[in-house]
Amino acid sequence: MSKKILILNGSPRAKGNTSALIQEFTKGAEEVGCTVTTFQLDKMNIHGCKGCFGGGKNIEHPCVQRDDMDKIYPVYREADIVVLATPLYYWHFSGQLRTAFDRLFAVAECDPNYRNPKKESVLLMAAEGYGFDDALQYYQNLMKHLGWTELGHVLAGGVMKVGDIKEHKELKQAYELGKKVGGNSL
Repeated sequence: MSKKILILNGSPRAKGNTSALIQEFTKGAEEVGCTVTTFQLDKMNIHGCKGCFGGGKNIEHPCVQRDDMDKIYPVYREADIVVLATPLYYWHFSGQLRTAFDRLFAVAECDPNYRNPKKESVLLMAAEGYGFDDALQYYQNLMKHLGWTELGHVLAGGVMKVGDIKEHKELKQAYELGKKVGGNSL
């Protein structure tokens, strides 16, 4: 059975190094029959979570706010795998990714016990440096809290300018990870 993959691209650079990782991951996943949907979050109108606990009343529009998250929610609900793709900003995920991910809580509000839908997940990150420890620890704690299965990650350091990643081994790692996660059964 073909897996459905949602990629949340938290990079503001549509053709940057994070996007290069996404492109290779997608190529690998599609080669093994997966359906991949990517959202370029920086190009979307997504507001921060209000912390109102007012969502969850309508599965089609789980959040009380009406913005471009309404495009993401149906894909998220159907996805088997969620890929978090982001540059490393101050030892963490980009604000674009954090904002969108926070808003996914409205889907958990649809469950009377605030349970998040069970997913598998991948982390793709690019950075000027190599200080991924804090972001990786946050990601792993997030996966544990959500009850999601972490399928792997690719962390590409030393890639600041657009195109710096061109000859890096992490591109092949992203491609291989896409093939691997797409070929596994849930």
